[in-house]
Amino acid sequence: MKVSFHGQSVVKIVTENHTILIDPFITGNDTCDLHAEEENPDAILLTHGHNDHVGDTISIAKRTNCLIVAPNELAVYMESRGLNAHPMHIGGAHTFDFGKVKFTPAFHGSMFEDEEGNKIYGGMPGGILFSVENKTIYHAGDTALFSDLKLIGEMNQIDLAFLPIGDNFTMGPEDALIAADWIKAKRIVPMHYNTFPLIEQDGEAFANKVKTGQGIALKPGEGIEL
Repeated sequence: MKVSFHGQSVVKIVTENHTILIDPFITGNDTCDLHAEEENPDAILLTHGHNDHVGDTISIAKRTNCLIVAPNELAVYMESRGLNAHPMHIGGAHTFDFGKVKFTPAFHGSMFEDEEGNKIYGGMPGGILFSVENKTIYHAGDTALFSDLKLIGEMNQIDLAFLPIGDNFTMGPEDALIAADWIKAKRIVPMHYNTFPLIEQDGEAFANKVKTGQGIALKPGEGIEL
């Protein structure tokens, strides 16, 4: 299995039989190396309903008929657009043919503007624990530091984690280092930074300061074999 980072919070997981995209903000994301019209995932996982996370979900799903897995309100909206969606909620888990998805808490917001200019409430934001091929990947979504991250670390053996470090809208690097200690992942990748000036951070500096696990600052397009 290969897990690759593609700028902002875009993560691509390619297993033996499936391809999964998380938060595919591709178009309009200058840090992303992907092209939305070339992506053919089996599933798209969404952490919450902000435009820089929902991104190209609708256009990709219309073209490929892939499954969208998202917090309930966001999934219901996707279904109203005629898309194939599976609703979930915080604390819930479900096993799909492409892997097991569990939504964890995240302290953030969730509202985006659709193609018609409507403001859509996306329900509670979340993080995602994705388990497949005996490995567990944690995508924290957009979140502040909160103490239940310790519980996530105690309850799961996380092989690879993606943590936001951009500050202003999410954890900054200092708080993300504490989160890294709490979740105890084997490898930690910073995300949600350098997409625009307000969240500029030094990913390499963060990775070098990670004490619990190995910090790895992936450049867009780079990946890790699990």
